[in-house]
Amino acid sequence: MTTPRNSLRPVGRRVLLALAAAFCATSAFANSYPAKPVTLIVPFVAGGTTDIVGRILADGLGKELGQPVVVDNRGGAGGNIGASVVAQAVPDGYTLLLGYNGTNAINPSLYKKIPWDPVTSFAPISLVARVNNVVVVNPALPVKTLQELSSYAKAHPGQVSYGSAGAGSIFHLAGEMYAQLADLKITHVPYKGAAPALVDLMAGQTQFMISTIPAALPHIRSGKLRAIAVTGGQRSRLFPELPTALESGYPPMIVDSWFAVFAPGAVPETLRTRLNQAIHKVLTNPEYTKRMEEQGAQPMPSSAAQLARLLNEDISSWRTIIRNAKVSLD
Repeated sequence: MTTPRNSLRPVGRRVLLALAAAFCATSAFANSYPAKPVTLIVPFVAGGTTDIVGRILADGLGKELGQPVVVDNRGGAGGNIGASVVAQAVPDGYTLLLGYNGTNAINPSLYKKIPWDPVTSFAPISLVARVNNVVVVNPALPVKTLQELSSYAKAHPGQVSYGSAGAGSIFHLAGEMYAQLADLKITHVPYKGAAPALVDLMAGQTQFMISTIPAALPHIRSGKLRAIAVTGGQRSRLFPELPTALESGYPPMIVDSWFAVFAPGAVPETLRTRLNQAIHKVLTNPEYTKRMEEQGAQPMPSSAAQLARLLNEDISSWRTIIRNAKVSLD
């Protein structure tokens, strides 16, 4: 039996009306977003660079969105705890992650089991900033260059220790890279973030540390820490007199940090676009550009596709480094 063509028309109209209603509802939701405060999860304790960058961004983003953006510090497990909160959050744009390459690109190869996938669990929104890293020492240590630090460590085997923001963090791995390149026997001391690691370094509990510039900057300026080199691909604008590790004789040691905003993976495309546009406005606003640069961070807004590409490239490159270094965490 053949169904009359006209009998399909009401069904087709109902489908089209349903699709139109869904589209209108999604558009209306995007236009009314946000209707309440937004939470920006910083997966580290207060005082570190992720926290500093996050609070500057949150201030500007709150003004741009018309609702407060509240920073929620969820430290632990190298950022995995905070990332898990966002991965499991309702994908409505009200819970965001300020990720960085340590958590989002390194941890997936470093930890045997993490409850999220670096690509599918998060929707990339925008890159926020790149930050040069700096090698700092306790001023009581008689060294002023990276070469002098190497000589001191070789003269005191097993007596030199360095702190980091956590086991498996980019700063831990940078320290391991330095030890291998300089053929040193040094001890790694992990902390639950950069802030407590810097406190112990100033107290003389450790001898040196590789840190982001924003976290170490106030202590360098106060004289409580001495900066001896940077580990980025070029010298820092804040410390143009400091040589890079490359210039100091350690060619492969180029390690910087990037920070970016991610949302839960299933967040609607309309909200991704809304957030990306808002972040771009903040990061091109001279007030926030200046605040970032004063902390040693280079504002760097991007498209979601550019961030996704950077993330995938870093996941691949760090996977190789971690495999060769034979570093693994449970």
